Amino acid sequence: MVNDILSEAKGDMHKAVDALHHEMDTVRTGRASAHLLDQLRVDYYGSQVPINQVANVGAPEPRLITIAPWDKTSIPLIEKAIQESKLGLTPSNDGTLIRLPIPALTEDRRKELVKVVRQYAEESRVSVRNHRRDANELLKEGQKDGEIPEDDAKRASDQVQELTNDFTKQIDNVLKAKEEEIMEV
Repeated sequence: MVNDILSEAKGDMHKAVDALHHEMDTVRTGRASAHLLDQLRVDYYGSQVPINQVANVGAPEPRLITIAPWDKTSIPLIEKAIQESKLGLTPSNDGTLIRLPIPALTEDRRKELVKVVRQYAEESRVSVRNHRRDANELLKEGQKDGEIPEDDAKRASDQVQELTNDFTKQIDNVLKAKEEEIMEV
């Protein structure tokens, strides 16, 4: 039972870090990345679908994202979705390909983005701490029910704290790398 609790806590904490990586990929850093459009949904035949399910998305140059829709009639829908998003990008098309030039970031915008990524990191830390709390509650319940000896519960609680520290350190490393990426000129 102790191993199950530890394994579940580790898996949940790992998912929190993976989610942070995904969130960080969607933050624009002045460099083109196809991940920038991952959150974007297109109204395609009455349903909201991710842009990568209606087009090929690529970044052939450091400051350009290209979108090649499979169905040319979807170009206006994709452009509309981009314009209505919070990306602040202006699409242009030539009838077959949509181009998204990525403008250079101003210093103020860089500072705003750093605040955003710090918020993402804090949300991940909170998630990891919540998983720690849940695991510790399960250990206490098992101990109270007589399924887990007190010594094992104490050792497992220490292991949960070690996991929490490890995953928090990973979150801090991801944050530091993203801040450096944003602030480099």
